[in-house]
Amino acid sequence: MNLHQLNTEARAGHVDELNLIAIEGGDYLLEARVKGHAHPLADDSGQRLRVRSVEDARTVLKTIPMVSMNLVHWSVQDEMCGMGSHPEEDLKVPISQRSAW
Repeated sequence: MNLHQLNTEARAGHVDELNLIAIEGGDYLLEARVKGHAHPLADDSGQRLRVRSVEDARTVLKTIPMVSMNLVHWSVQDEMCGMGSHPEEDLKVPISQRSAW
């Protein structure tokens, strides 16, 4: 899904939420949840859209209608020694789509 498609889906009220997913190396991926299905956002060349920060994501999304947005960090429990068997839970924190500054 590209930004134009995201805009269309958001205006139609089909976007459940946007997730800003932290990945290794300090980058973030943007994912839209539309009718319960995950749709990674793509840039103009069809590659996964990567942003460098929350503020960078807000800049990219400034023309998109307001929808619920979350910052997501994947569970690191599987990389920790001595943790035993605990259910893996990602950290998902609601954030504002517009800057608080």
